[in-house]
Amino acid sequence: MSQLDAFPITRKWPAAHPDRLQLYSLPTPNGVKVSIMLEETGLPYEPHLVSFDSNDQMSPAFLSLNPNNKIPAILDPNGPNGQPLALWESGAILIYLAGKTGRFLPEDVAAKYQTLQWLMFQMGGVGPMFGQLGFFHKFAGKEFEDKRPRDRYVNESKRLLNVLNQHMAGRAWLMGDEYTIADIATWPWVRNLVGFYGAGDIVGFKDFPELTRVLNAFEARPAVQRGLNIPARG
Repeated sequence: MSQLDAFPITRKWPAAHPDRLQLYSLPTPNGVKVSIMLEETGLPYEPHLVSFDSNDQMSPAFLSLNPNNKIPAILDPNGPNGQPLALWESGAILIYLAGKTGRFLPEDVAAKYQTLQWLMFQMGGVGPMFGQLGFFHKFAGKEFEDKRPRDRYVNESKRLLNVLNQHMAGRAWLMGDEYTIADIATWPWVRNLVGFYGAGDIVGFKDFPELTRVLNAFEARPAVQRGLNIPARG
C-alpha cells in the first residue's frame, strides 16, 4: 500500500508512480509556475490534468486536497520527516520546492527575503490585476457597456508593468544575475497578458522594452518551454 492511498484525490487521479511528487494542475499562468519549477529542478514528478471544462476543480476528490478549488496543488510522498505533504497555493509550492531542492531561492538571508518580496509582488499584484484585466478585455467583461471597471485594471496593470520595467533596467532577472522563483512566478503572467489575453496594445506593452527583453530570455529556457505545456491538455 502506497503512502498516497490515504489521500482521496488519488482515487480520481491514480498515481502511476506513487514514489514521485504528484502535480494536479492545468497550464495556466498559476499552474505553469509549478511545472516550470519542477522542470528546472529535475525533481521527479507525475502530472495530472485538472480540467476546468469538466469542473474537476470542484470535485470532492480535488477539494479534499485543496478546499479553495484552485490549481495548482501537489502531493509529495517524500515530504518533511519522510511523511507525505499536501500543499496548495502556487507561491507556497514554489517556496517549498526551492527549500526541498536547494535551488532558485538565495541562501543569503537578505537576498532570500528580497526574492520573496518580488514573489509576493506577483502573488498580490501582478496575478490578480492581470487576471481581472483579462476578464474585462477578453472574456465576458468585454460586453459591459461601462468601461470603467476595465479601465481600472488597465491603469493598474500599466502601473505594475512600469514598476517591473524600471526594476529590470540593467538586470538579467528580478534578483540581478540569479534566476529565482520570483522569475518563475512573474514571467508566465506577463506572457499571458500580452499573449493569451491579447492585452499588449491596451496596456502599451511596447513602452516597456525591458520586459520584452526578459520575457524573451525566459521563454528561451528549455525547462520553461517544457513546463508551459504541462500537464498536457487532452
